[in-house]
Amino acid sequence: MTVIAVTGHMDLTEESVPLVREALVALLGRYVEQGLTGVSCIAKGADALFAEAVLSLGGQLIVVVPSQDYREAKVKPDYVAEFDRLHQAAAEVTVMPYAEANREAYEAANSELLRRAGRLVAVWDGQPGNGRGGTADTVAEARTIGLPVEVVWPEGACRKG
Repeated sequence: MTVIAVTGHMDLTEESVPLVREALVALLGRYVEQGLTGVSCIAKGADALFAEAVLSLGGQLIVVVPSQDYREAKVKPDYVAEFDRLHQAAAEVTVMPYAEANREAYEAANSELLRRAGRLVAVWDGQPGNGRGGTADTVAEARTIGLPVEVVWPEGACRKG
C-alpha cells in the first residue's frame, strides 16, 4: 500500500483548478495498483483537489482535521458542502487535540500528515512561506525527515492575488 499525504495552496485561481486536478490524477494514478491511500486536511484548494483525485481513482482517504472548531471557524460557506462530502467519504477521520484552529493546530496537523505517509505531494509554486505551518514549511519538514516530496505545479497554474 502506498500512503501519500498532501500539502498545497488554498488560493488557486479558478483557471488553475482543472490544471492541478489533471496533474494530481496523473501523478496519483501511478500508485493505484499498489493500493492508494491519501492523507489530507481537506482544506479548500489543493487539499480538496487531492482528496477528490484519490477518491476518483478508487483510493482510500484519511482526513486529518486540525482542530475541533475547524469546520465552524475556518470552512467558508461556499465550501461547506464539499468539505462535508469529503469528510463523509473518508475511511478514517482524525481530529487533532486542539479546541481552536490556529498556527499550532495547523502545524500539528501537518506533522500528523507526514507521520502517516510514505511520501508527500506538494501543490506548490516553490515560493517561500508567509508564516509558520504553510506549504513551504511542510515541504521543508518532509525533506528534513527524509520523506520523498513530489511537487505538482503545472504550467499555467497560479495563485490569486
